[in-house]
Amino acid sequence: QVQLVEYGGGLVQAGGSLRLSCAASGLTFSRRTMGWFRRATGKEREFVAAIGWSGGTTKYADSVLGRFTISRDNAKNTVYLQMKNLKPEETAVYYCAAVPASTLLVVVAGSSYSYWGQGTQVTVSS
Repeated sequence: QVQLVEYGGGLVQAGGSLRLSCAASGLTFSRRTMGWFRRATGKEREFVAAIGWSGGTTKYADSVLGRFTISRDNAKNTVYLQMKNLKPEETAVYYCAAVPASTLLVVVAGSSYSYWGQGTQVTVSS
């Protein structure tokens, strides 16, 4: 079955950096759009970033543009989220997600993703 496992969360001071990884198995990773989402306590899940199967197309939420970078290594079935200049309000559980089938579309709606990881906690202290 499809498994997505996130790594790399933790505690960081405001202005610091973290790199999240998501290892995928059980799907044709190299043909899937992958996304990162986050959910803060008491808030709705929100889109963070997405990347097309070749890595050539990326999309970001306005709030993270210029600070976060999504990338992928299809040989390792892994997608990454490099986060810089983190802010306390970005404390959340971060999830990676995969679309249900091969596609050229880089989608941002959570409803377009069928497979989700268990999430990794990112805590940014002020």
